[in-house]
Amino acid sequence: MADLLSTGVSGLLASQIGLSTVSHNVANVNTDGYSRQLVQFNARPAQALGNFYVGTGVNTAAVQRAYSQYLNTALWTAASDQGRAAAYQSLTAQLNNQLSGSTNLQTSLDAFYGALGDVANTPSDASSRGVLLARANALSSTFQSLSSQFNQLGAQVQRQLGDTVNSINSDSQSIAKLNDQIRTAYASGKGEPSDLLDQRDALVKKISSEVGVTVVPQNDHTVSVFVGNGQALVNGANSYALSTAPNAYDPSKLEVVAKDSGMVLTGQIGGGTLGALLDFRSNVLDPAQNQLGRAAVAMASAFNAQHAQGMDLNGAMGGTFFNVGAPQVLGNAANQGSGTVSASITNVGALTTKDYVLKYDGSAWSLSDTAGNSVAMTGTGTSADPFKADGLSFVVGGAASAGDSFRIQPTSAAAAGFNTAITDPNKIAAAAPLVAAKGSGNTGSGAVGGISVTDPSNAGLLGSANIVFTSPTTYTINGGAAQTYTPGQPISANGWSLNLSGAPAANDSFTVKANSNARGDNANALNLGKVANLGVLDSGNTSVGRAYGQLTSQVGSAGSLAKDALTTQNSVYQQALQTQQGVSGVNIDEEAASLVRYQQAYQASAQVISTANQIFSALLSAVHG
Repeated sequence: MADLLSTGVSGLLASQIGLSTVSHNVANVNTDGYSRQLVQFNARPAQALGNFYVGTGVNTAAVQRAYSQYLNTALWTAASDQGRAAAYQSLTAQLNNQLSGSTNLQTSLDAFYGALGDVANTPSDASSRGVLLARANALSSTFQSLSSQFNQLGAQVQRQLGDTVNSINSDSQSIAKLNDQIRTAYASGKGEPSDLLDQRDALVKKISSEVGVTVVPQNDHTVSVFVGNGQALVNGANSYALSTAPNAYDPSKLEVVAKDSGMVLTGQIGGGTLGALLDFRSNVLDPAQNQLGRAAVAMASAFNAQHAQGMDLNGAMGGTFFNVGAPQVLGNAANQGSGTVSASITNVGALTTKDYVLKYDGSAWSLSDTAGNSVAMTGTGTSADPFKADGLSFVVGGAASAGDSFRIQPTSAAAAGFNTAITDPNKIAAAAPLVAAKGSGNTGSGAVGGISVTDPSNAGLLGSANIVFTSPTTYTINGGAAQTYTPGQPISANGWSLNLSGAPAANDSFTVKANSNARGDNANALNLGKVANLGVLDSGNTSVGRAYGQLTSQVGSAGSLAKDALTTQNSVYQQALQTQQGVSGVNIDEEAASLVRYQQAYQASAQVISTANQIFSALLSAVHG
């Protein structure tokens, strides 16, 4: 009866463990990251009786979680991609909202040029001129506001970088502690610590959503977690923190670094929220700020150039109408020499949206963009012969040391520095500064085709000039030396250029003089209006409005792609989660069936024990009866 009793007790205990495991599964049905646990039973060694063996019961071999390393790894990868897509979509959506909000640049441009049209219609009207200045200030505010909003979004990215790094460090520490506990549990020989393993896997999944990681299982049941090109976050019971540090060129911009070594990891991080933040900053936000600045430079350059060719109500040549932020030159914090670099924009049509790095190797300077691509330069870097590349000029000075470098940001600060340079409506140069006329006694068919200003700073620009043709192919200006006239070619002097049509005859004359009717003249105002559609950028193919359209299109495209990517990654993540849960998830119906099965087994084992007890009691009664 002892064997029967022992067999019944083993079944009772096994069923009890089964019931406890099922109840644990049911209790954790809503616990994120929990893997259902299964009990493994083994039959006890049978007892030989004569020519046969009689079973002696059951042993509980293990309580293990339902788990697939492959499916969990796939889930972690999906979580990393989803985390990146969600953060990237959120940031691009914010940038899109800024561009399409109340500070829409195209609306401000349209209002400004509308006011300019009113000045062209009534050039002497003080109220029209006042409205134009107000619209110019509003346009300046729009450039500044958009730049400020971009900067605020950049500051938000900075804060999120710090918060995400702190979260990663906290999770790394927790994984390291669990590694130690799991290793100790296995070393005790008491089986698999399922709940600890689940907690670790949940943290690995969480850290995967924060940054792209590589997880490597070790022989002692710990896991090592790496980021980038092999930087360890966790190794055994040790964790290694990330940190943020100021960019070598721009202290206001944070880089992700390894806290212990200080090695910059920014370019190595691709997945998770952290990867999205870095990618958005370098591939969307910074180019958008540069493109906005490029539009500001184009607007100021083109409008100022035409305004300088006009005359204001005071009879003076038009001056600068808009100011714009200058290119920024940032020295590397590690520079050892005393070298200096100054940068200026010399060809707006060749300007790009890139930033550049100018580096000295000890004997020569070289230029590359921030992606590391080499950019060809001409010149020697002196003030008389500056380096030139992509519409920029660089002048170097001082004594640079080998390895010194400077970051050039041609347009990043341009929009922030955009403002209206004049405050007096009378200084709006709406009139043409010069008028040209043919002599009343001319006999040839020559006529004035137009006059333009080529050098507004020329001291003799507003002086009178009398052009007399000594023959159909020669002329003099104010009785000076004879000059050759080529039909179709302009006559130029004192910063102006006169075009003639037809064929002048000998003794024909033409006069050029200052415009005495500047108050009622609108010639330059009409030309200023044409700046709206003037090709300024991209070798004269892109206007200011079109440049802004390119900006909104680029950001809109990035936002659309980010939205699509998020939809795709959500689907991939849900599929990976469902597949993983199909193996590891708790199914209430299955657990209910297991509960009934273990309950019945428990009751049956109890009946075996009761039967053994009855037989033993009957035996005792027979012996003593």
